[in-house]
Amino acid sequence: MSVEAAKWATVLRELGFDVVTVAGAGPVDRTVDGLAMDDTTSPSATDVQTALGGVDLVVAENICSLPMNMAATLTVTDVLAGRPAVLHHHDFPWQRERFADIRDIPGDDRSWMHVTTTELSAAELQARRGICATVVHNAFDVDAPGGNRYRARAEMGIEPGERVLLQPTRALPRKNVSAGVALAEAVGATFWLTGSAEEGYGPELERVLARANVRTIHGNPGLEPADLYAAADAVVLPSTWEGFGNPAIESAIYRRPLAIGDYPVAEELRSFGFQWFPASDPAPLQAWLEHPDVGVIDTNHAVARRHFSLDRLRRQLRHLLDERGWLP
Repeated sequence: MSVEAAKWATVLRELGFDVVTVAGAGPVDRTVDGLAMDDTTSPSATDVQTALGGVDLVVAENICSLPMNMAATLTVTDVLAGRPAVLHHHDFPWQRERFADIRDIPGDDRSWMHVTTTELSAAELQARRGICATVVHNAFDVDAPGGNRYRARAEMGIEPGERVLLQPTRALPRKNVSAGVALAEAVGATFWLTGSAEEGYGPELERVLARANVRTIHGNPGLEPADLYAAADAVVLPSTWEGFGNPAIESAIYRRPLAIGDYPVAEELRSFGFQWFPASDPAPLQAWLEHPDVGVIDTNHAVARRHFSLDRLRRQLRHLLDERGWLP
């Protein structure tokens, strides 16, 4: 989410805004106690209002959408009432099992615009909360240069002829790491999971990796995304749920074949024309690895360029903000 927020900030600056970032912690312009996900004290409405002083338009990045910190969600929702705001929704409570009983989030206000990252989320928001939203899919630098395969593999201790299957995600139950490992075993590849374990998944992750019948690598010592993908021979995104699933598009940009799970948004993304392999059946990916078809790679890169570029994000945001009279 922070990656997408940074892209929006860049585009908003290009549109003429002076961007001020506000959060509970991190490298931001203004911090407010109580806004961080793991804060145990409620944020002060006065502190939030002070942090937003001089701000003409607020972009709320998921804080009003998913109650990772319920007190912060409620406070920010109240403070934003009556002022121009874009509520950028990446996830909703009903899309996470532990929040499924929460019924009144997100809120709504006549001064707000709601933006979701997928058609699925927009439809669910309308059905469950009666709120209309505009869909702005996540955007990417489709002209990003490729990484340094040799350097990245040397950094990770990967041999020249070693086949690598990359899962560039965090480790959570819904990321379905065991399915990624199973696919690596089936295609004879080293399994590389880049992200850390969260939400108490650490012990289970240790068991999954310890049982693997192939070499496993866990972590990222600081390699850039381009280098991660360059080091891999294929990518797996076996998730059972993703709010979007950035690796699906990144794999296309960095020209790597993708095996993907059947999480709901995957079908929405696939409909743009991507040619992906199923994460649950190793045979198609194995066949491609044995006899690579560059046409698949070219097709996926072209689809990403056509539908998920930063240029497309610039056009959409300019249009949406102009319609509301919110451009500088």
